[in-house]
Amino acid sequence: MTIEMHSAIPLAVDPKDEQHNESYSALVWRRLKRSWTGMLGLILVGLLLVMAIFADFLSPVDPKATGVGFAPPQAISFSDQNGDFAFPPRSYPLRETEELDPITFQPKIGPDYANPQVLGFFVKGSPYRLFGLIPAERHLFGAIDGSPVHLLGTDKFGRDVLSRILHGSRISLMIALVVVSIVTVVGTTVGMASGYFGGRFDAWTQRFVELVLAFPQLPLYLALTSLIPVTAPTNVFLAFVIIVMSALGWAQMSREVRGKTLALARIDYVRAAIAVGASDRRIIFQHIFPNVMSHVIVAVTLSIPQVVLLESFLGFLGFAVKPPLISWGLMLQDTATYSVIGSYPWILSPVAFVLVTVFAFNALGDGLRDAIDPY
Repeated sequence: MTIEMHSAIPLAVDPKDEQHNESYSALVWRRLKRSWTGMLGLILVGLLLVMAIFADFLSPVDPKATGVGFAPPQAISFSDQNGDFAFPPRSYPLRETEELDPITFQPKIGPDYANPQVLGFFVKGSPYRLFGLIPAERHLFGAIDGSPVHLLGTDKFGRDVLSRILHGSRISLMIALVVVSIVTVVGTTVGMASGYFGGRFDAWTQRFVELVLAFPQLPLYLALTSLIPVTAPTNVFLAFVIIVMSALGWAQMSREVRGKTLALARIDYVRAAIAVGASDRRIIFQHIFPNVMSHVIVAVTLSIPQVVLLESFLGFLGFAVKPPLISWGLMLQDTATYSVIGSYPWILSPVAFVLVTVFAFNALGDGLRDAIDPY
């Protein structure tokens, strides 16, 4: 019998058909890229963070400089006072006229065509410190001669609305990020410990969580913030507001993490770790915490817009931020009466930025939830 030996012939494999091992973060990123709403939210969140970090550079005017009160937005024009095409673009400063408004009986404000402002990029303006350290005076956009340009008008004290919105994003987003960070750390720690240890510790912890959740939050916010003296420094007032928001916000996060931990504590690999004598600390941080993180990340992105809305509401009532600090909620105090809104609608501009912020984080949270959830 003859046995023929045949050499193994390697098969050609298409590189596209090869199976590559991807990390969990790579899989989440690949799924997130398929969601156009999630990517739109990610881009908007990135732009909001850039706006907050470089607010001094992006602001055309010093946000604390005063001028003509309730001046309407200045239009950007590519024509001169004779109607001929003009480049670079220009704007016309606003001044009070001798004609009175029939509703408010205040002098009407109109453009001064005799003194046009030529606009440009990277112009010199009010000095500032980039990142609080580097002295600079260049601004992204403004008048070449350094005069103030009010693209979104001014408030009742004549301060530029656009510049105040850009600087207000720092305080509003900072409050949201700090509060959510504290809520996440405290809520995740308490929730994992309660769900893992169980027994009496879990029972007493959940009774305390239920007590915190039972408080009516709005009256409690107003009561606690009213305890601070009016003469207290602005930083102390801001820190107290952050502490109050964090103290009332961690309970819901704790309850959600506890539910996930109760399910994870009964999985086979956790029981195996207990059987081989692994410490409770190692089991919580090496086995349970990584599996809870996906839920925590989504909860964080969905909690930030809630804090932004809460800060805007409390700021509107005067209980969140005190001058000279600037926030979106504090700026909305000027919209307390219908007559002001009807006569000067541009002071509602911070509402648009609040809406964009809420949409951006909600869209990013929905996209992450779909990308992280394997089902």
